[in-house]
Amino acid sequence: MLERERIIEIVVAISAVLLMLGAMIGIGSQYTANGETMSTEGGELLVIAIVGFILLLTAVGFALAFLLNDPEEGLETDDDPDAQSAA
Repeated sequence: MLERERIIEIVVAISAVLLMLGAMIGIGSQYTANGETMSTEGGELLVIAIVGFILLLTAVGFALAFLLNDPEEGLETDDDPDAQSAA
């Protein structure tokens, strides 16, 4: 069975990808000219959606790293004398 943190990461990642696919499909269906090519405005919106997706995943990554950080895992070494240098 997967750990709780791993399930949260999977659900968030799948949700973000589905959001991106929905945005791409929506833009493609709204800004298609003659059923064949995308208009210039649609292309610009598609680029904006891709950049937004990258920024969204960056923010989600930082948020998950902050929220799922467990102090008992030894990531914080301020109070641990063994983790400090001997010099």
